[in-house]
Amino acid sequence: MSGEHLPSGGHLARARALLAEHPVVDGHNDLPWALRAQVRYDLDRRDIATDQSAHLHTDLPRLRAGGVGAQFWSVYVRSDYAGDTAVTACLEQVDAVRQLLARYPDDIQAATTADEMEAARDRGRIASLMGAEGGHSIGNSLGTLRALGRLGVRYMTLTHNDTIDWADSATDDPRHDGLTRFGEEVVREMNRVGMLVDLSHVAPSTMRDALRTTEAPVVFSHSSSRAVCDHPRNIPDEVLAQLPANGGVAMATFVPKFILPAAVEWTARADANMRAHGLHPLDTTGDARKVHDAFERDNPRPIATVATVADHLDHMREVAGIDHLGIGGDFDGTAFLPEGLDSVAGYPLLVAELLRRRWSEADLAKLTWHNAVRVLRDAEAVARDLCTRRGPSNATIEELDGPLLCLPE
Repeated sequence: MSGEHLPSGGHLARARALLAEHPVVDGHNDLPWALRAQVRYDLDRRDIATDQSAHLHTDLPRLRAGGVGAQFWSVYVRSDYAGDTAVTACLEQVDAVRQLLARYPDDIQAATTADEMEAARDRGRIASLMGAEGGHSIGNSLGTLRALGRLGVRYMTLTHNDTIDWADSATDDPRHDGLTRFGEEVVREMNRVGMLVDLSHVAPSTMRDALRTTEAPVVFSHSSSRAVCDHPRNIPDEVLAQLPANGGVAMATFVPKFILPAAVEWTARADANMRAHGLHPLDTTGDARKVHDAFERDNPRPIATVATVADHLDHMREVAGIDHLGIGGDFDGTAFLPEGLDSVAGYPLLVAELLRRRWSEADLAKLTWHNAVRVLRDAEAVARDLCTRRGPSNATIEELDGPLLCLPE
């Protein structure tokens, strides 16, 4: 970071001390997909026990340096995957997380409940949870949803970048004005099995329908403030304002194109350049990085900073309140990151910046650890109650919504 953006040494020391007691629960990290894309899950070639800064934003030494105490690993699959292809790929992602857990048992520990998160922290392990990114991963099947829950998936993002058969995405044309009847049934079944409803990526209409339908707190695993940066991936104030009544948590993300207004237009041109080279805009493989780097040499990139993220958190705290904030960096799911937050080691700098802005240590402990643990615990309590009142839903999308339309390619 440039000197003008560096927090003072005193703030940084206090930040590290705070994170030793109240580590970060990060809501979204795409390491499993990066391992799939780069080395097809060959963990010998990407041994995260060693420095992987040439290839990844994430490895165990940097997670430790960043004060991360719990990580939701995204078991994401691209939203142009569909049906059985999407389900299979999601299961392979779950398996990749299981491989990581088996390979590094002294550093990461599986967790599916709030108590297990705290037990892992108390043992000096990084609690590892999973979140499925995109409802296309269940293939329109509530049975598949329940199966993912039994495998340890603790949240599902209702959509990714594309609108699906039962929910509208923030970054695609709407087809349903939010959730369909089947989409509402998905939310109810997620409540019953204790899986958090994740509203990152979804359209505001879907956010509102989900908040109306859910009986449990929701999360936004990696979204920031739309009032601060008008990008459709962010959360409107009128939705943030509903979180206190719902009990949910909005986890601010670090992706520059979502948090820095000047980066929105630049990223649109960078994504178009990737497509012109036959590459997916989210591709982070070596060849894709070369294309990114060449574009950036000719088109200097607007730079977000730690202060940019802090601006979002300041505003989100004003609207939703401190009890409803968290952090979801989106590491290894984006080509670019803010200055100072270029890897999972950067969290102390963000906490130090918030200390500089006079956030109290009690409020920061809620932001980093307590809010995320509480929202999972509350969802577990709702699930226990619902399971005494209703059994599994075996409804189909055809029964609730009618025959699916075959849309043109």
